Amino acid sequence: MDPNEEKPSKTVDIYRDTWVRFLGYANEVGEAFRALVPVSFVWGSYAVATVYVTADAVDKGKKAAVAHGDNPGKTTRVAVAVVDTFVWQALASVIIPGFTINRVCAASLYLLGRTTRWPLPVRKWTTTAIGLSTIPFIITPIDRSVDFLLDSSLRKVYSEEEKHK
Repeated sequence: MDPNEEKPSKTVDIYRDTWVRFLGYANEVGEAFRALVPVSFVWGSYAVATVYVTADAVDKGKKAAVAHGDNPGKTTRVAVAVVDTFVWQALASVIIPGFTINRVCAASLYLLGRTTRWPLPVRKWTTTAIGLSTIPFIITPIDRSVDFLLDSSLRKVYSEEEKHK
């Protein structure tokens, strides 16, 4: 193999292949800490995650615009890329995981209060630890569920539009 030969480089998606992806999990971390921090911190974590979702959607729209050049239907394809990415990310990165961690933490705090005599600060820290440790286990099932949901609904509308062109 020639060492001077160029290897095809994989395009790095900054929103999916780098540390920036973790910004999408900011609201789950905020929800896990809800029992310990002011609610403004939790809402701030949602703001960070929402900026991430929006930036990813805009990025995918720009990439679709470049990919389709001046071809007919470019505007529709860009809109589909933006909407699909935004809806997917909003559901898979913000809404469903945020709700899930919120409920896991609320249930654990309630159950710890009913089943232990631990002081409230210990129960709150334990709840936060449970919430944080839950995050890695919910990511893949939520992502797959959102894929299924969009494939069964919104993406059918997109594919119908493509058939009519």
